[in-house]
This record gives sequence, C-alpha cells and structure tokens, in this order.
Amino acid sequence: MAELLLDSDIRIWVFLPIVLITFFTGIIKHYVTILLSSEKKTELQQVTDSHVLIRSRILRENGKFITKQGFLMRKSFFNAENSGYFKTEKRESTAKNPMTDPSMMTDMLKGNVTNVLPMIIIGGWINWAFSGFLTTKVPFPLTLRFKPMLQRGVELASLDASWVSSASWYFLNVFGLRSLYTLILGQDNSADQTKAMQEQMSGAGMMTPPDPMKAFKAEWEALEVCNHQWVLQGVEEDLIDGPVQPETIYIKNKYA
Repeated sequence: MAELLLDSDIRIWVFLPIVLITFFTGIIKHYVTILLSSEKKTELQQVTDSHVLIRSRILRENGKFITKQGFLMRKSFFNAENSGYFKTEKRESTAKNPMTDPSMMTDMLKGNVTNVLPMIIIGGWINWAFSGFLTTKVPFPLTLRFKPMLQRGVELASLDASWVSSASWYFLNVFGLRSLYTLILGQDNSADQTKAMQEQMSGAGMMTPPDPMKAFKAEWEALEVCNHQWVLQGVEEDLIDGPVQPETIYIKNKYA
C-alpha cells in the first residue's frame, strides 16, 4: 500500500484548531464551574471533631518523642473510660439521602451541565465540521484493534491503524491536556475531564459524610493498642559522649 502524505494545510486548519478549541473549552469550563459552584457550609462541630481525630493520629505516630507521662496524659484525654473525649462525646449521624436533598440534586445537575453537555456539543460540532480528516499519525505501528479508537469517522479497512482521525484527535486532547491544565490552573482544577468522569463513575457527588461515632470508635481502638516507646531515652549522654565536630575544635583552638 502506498504511503500517505498529509497536506500541510491540515496542520493549520484542522490539527491546531482542534487543540485550541479543546484547550479553551476546558479553561471556560473551569471558570464556569467556579461560578456555578455553591459554597458548602461547614459546621463548627465537624471541624472540631476532625481536628480531634488529627490530634489523636499525631499522638499515635509521634508519641515516641515525648515522655511516657506526657503520652499517658494525652491518651487519657482521648480514651479515659469515664472522661475520655471518644467515650463521652455523642454525635448524631449526619447522613442524608441525596435523592431527597435539593442542594445535592442541584449540585449533581450543575456537574452534568458543566461536564457532559460541553463535551457533547463541542464533540458533535467538531465531528461535523472536520469530518473525514486525518490529522496525524502515531510514530509506532498499532494493531487493527486500535482502529475504532483512533479512526472514528473514517471507515477505511485498508488504512493503517496508526493514523488518527479528527474526531479521535479531539477525544485524545480532551483526556490528554490534563498536565497542561494542572500547570496553568493548578492541581484541583475543573477542566480535567478524567477526574470529572472518575467522580461520576464512583458516585462521589452522592457520597455522604462519614459517621463521627464510627470514626471515634476506630480511633479509640487504634489509640488503645498503641504502646509508648520513648526513643529519646539517654539522648543527653549520647550527645555528650558523641564525636567532637570540626567546628568545636576550631573554636577551642581559636580561643585557647
């Protein structure tokens, strides 16, 4: 089969426009998502509970750097049978049914509008405006199984699977510009279509907050089995008996 050559005008009028359209669509989508996003109210009690859990985890991880008495005092604050925080504090479950919560349903609708609708409209328009074009060729051979993915809109059985059609080039840019979006918009941007699809597939928009009582019980059990092992035992003797540093020798000779 003869080798195909692409016209240089395809790079100017097809290849680059698809990249620019996809890029600026993601930028616009990011700022529209920020405008449509509703401010989530955080209760003071939830912030307090989360900080207590963080303090307990830090105590388990770094308690070896304080004395045993200090460790037991802090552990008693959390785990004491009659006065411990995890034993005395009672919380009601804040789980809500997303199907009956209007605010959660509104957030789901906004997510579908900003994620799914632009992809359908822009993808359909690109498939109509640039239909039948080959935009580029991957620099390595591919099997025939890649033809439906890379040659959408170009139904040629004899065409090499390494060629990429205009419609497939658009979808490659949708999922391939995430690093550029991260560089320009930051790590937690709304232009990353991959992250948006993962949240929709996992149902992140319908997740309910964790039960604080279960979190308290799990942290109480983890702290209860944690034993204190002071790693700074005898550190003063080790510092005194340790090797003398060259700076110390220099100071002694200078002021001798």
